[in-house]
Amino acid sequence: MPGDQLQVLNALDVAKTQWYHFTAIVIAGMGFFTDAYDLFCISLVTKLLGRIYYHVPGSKVPGTLPPNVSAAVNGVAFCGTLTGQLFFGWLGDKLGRKKVYGMTLMIMILCSVASGLSFGHKPKSVMATLCFFRFWLGFGIGGDYPLSATIMSEYANKKTRGAFIAAVFAMQGFGIMAGGIFAIIISAVFEAKFPAPTYAEDALRSTVPQADFVWRIILMFGALPAAMTFYSRSKMPETARYTALVAKDAKQAASDMARVLQVEIEAEQGIVEYISNDKSKSYSLFSKEFMKRHGLHLLGTTSTWFLLDIAFYSSNLFQKDIFSAIGWIPPAQTMSAIQEVFKIARAQTLIALCSTMPGYWFTVAFIDVIGRFAIQLMGFFFMTVFMFALAIPYDHWTHKENRIGFVVMYSLTFFFANFGPNVTTFVVPAEIFPARFRSTCHGISAASGKLGAIVGAFGFLYLAQSPDKNKTSAGYPPGIGVKNSLIMLGVVSFLGILFTLLVPEAKGKSLEEISGENGDNHENTNNGNRTVPIV
Repeated sequence: MPGDQLQVLNALDVAKTQWYHFTAIVIAGMGFFTDAYDLFCISLVTKLLGRIYYHVPGSKVPGTLPPNVSAAVNGVAFCGTLTGQLFFGWLGDKLGRKKVYGMTLMIMILCSVASGLSFGHKPKSVMATLCFFRFWLGFGIGGDYPLSATIMSEYANKKTRGAFIAAVFAMQGFGIMAGGIFAIIISAVFEAKFPAPTYAEDALRSTVPQADFVWRIILMFGALPAAMTFYSRSKMPETARYTALVAKDAKQAASDMARVLQVEIEAEQGIVEYISNDKSKSYSLFSKEFMKRHGLHLLGTTSTWFLLDIAFYSSNLFQKDIFSAIGWIPPAQTMSAIQEVFKIARAQTLIALCSTMPGYWFTVAFIDVIGRFAIQLMGFFFMTVFMFALAIPYDHWTHKENRIGFVVMYSLTFFFANFGPNVTTFVVPAEIFPARFRSTCHGISAASGKLGAIVGAFGFLYLAQSPDKNKTSAGYPPGIGVKNSLIMLGVVSFLGILFTLLVPEAKGKSLEEISGENGDNHENTNNGNRTVPIV
C-alpha cells in the first residue's frame, strides 16, 4: 500500500478552517499566554526585590539583588523549563498528548500561586523558596511547548497549519503585554494608596512595607488564565495521528475525528497494520536510520533555536537595564520602589505593543505564503543587521537626543526576531518528525533553545557590565559592556543564518509526507525534505 494515507488523516489535511481550529488555538494558546506571563513577569519585579530585601543603610543607591541571587531568580525558571521540555516531550510520545496536557497546566497553576506565597522573613529564605517554586513553575511551562505545538500541528490542515501553530505561539505576545499592563495597574494602585518619597529624598521610606505585596500579586496572577482553560483541555480528544500512527487504533481515531469534523470517516485498520509492520519505518529514536533520515533536521532545529534564544532572552529579560543605560528609565534613586516597577512595566509594555506583537502576527499572516525557511532566514538576517547597527555606533545612541532612535532600532530587532526565528523555531519541529518522535524531538529542540536562554539570562548579567570596575553594578565584576555584548549577539544571529540552511521547508505538505510516514520510499522522502538541493 505505498503512498496510501489514512482517510482520517487526509480528512484533517484537507479540512476547511472550522470552529474547532479556533477552539484548539485558544485552548493551546492560553497555555502560552500563561507561559510568557510567568517567564517574563519576574523581570518586572527584580529591582523591587532588591530594594525590599537587600537595602544597604546609608547607600546612595537602592539595594539590588546580589549577582548570584539575581542570576538564580532570573534563570531558575529556565532550568525548570528545559527539564520539563525534555520530560513532557518524551512523555507525550509515550502516554499520548491528551493524557499529559492537563498535568502541565496544573503544575503551572499551583506553582504560580506558590511563587507569590514564598515564605520567610530573611532575604535568603524568601529567595530560596521563590527559586524553588519558580523551578517547578518552569517545569510545567516546559511541558507546554512540545505538547501545544504537537497537538496543534496534528489537528491542523496542511494549507494553514503553519499559521495555526504560529498563532498558538503568538499568544506569548499577549502574555508579555498582559504582564506589563497588570504590573502598571497594580503599581499605580499601590502608589496612589501608599505614596512614598524618592530614594534620594528618604531612602528608608521610599520602599513602603506594602511594596512586598506588589511582587507577590504580580507573580500569582499568572495562575488565573491557566485555571480558566483547564476544563477545556481535559475535554479535548486525543489527536488522530497519535491514536492511529502511535497507539495503532484506527477505529478510535476515526471516531474522535468524525465527531470533531462532523463527517463520516472510515476506520482503516488494515492500513494502520501495514504501516506498523513496515520495518523500514520501525527504527528507534537516535538509531542509525533515524540519524540518516532526520539527524541534520534535528541539528538544524536545535542549533537555530539555541542561537535565537541566546539573542532573544538576553535582550528581552534585561531590556530594563538597557533602557536605564540610555536614560529611558530614570536613575533608580530618583524614584520610589513602586514608581520603578511602574516605569519598567511601562517600557516593557510599549516594546511588546510596538514590536513584539506585530512581529508575531506578521508571521501568522505570512508563514503559509512565503514559508518557514524564508521567514527564518530573513529574521536572522535583520537581527544581525540591527544588532550591529545598535552596537557599532553605541556611543551615538547614548546621547539624549538620539534615545528615540535607539528605541526604534531596538524595537526593530525584536520585530524581526518575532517575524522570524522566534516563531519558526517553534513551528518547524512540530512538523518534520514522525508522529512517534514528534513530541520528543520538539522537546529536545525547545530544550536546546532554553539552554540558549540560560546562557543569555546568566551570561548577560556579567557580560553587559562596564569594563570600568568603578561603574559596574554592586557585586558584579567588570564585563565587556553593552556595546560589545550587542556585537556578540550580532555574531550569534549571523550563525543562525548558517544553521537555518539545515532546516527543511514544510509549507503545503502533510505531516506524513514530510516525515516519511505516508508509505513512500525513503529516497523520495529524503529528497523532498531538502532545503537546499544538492548539485
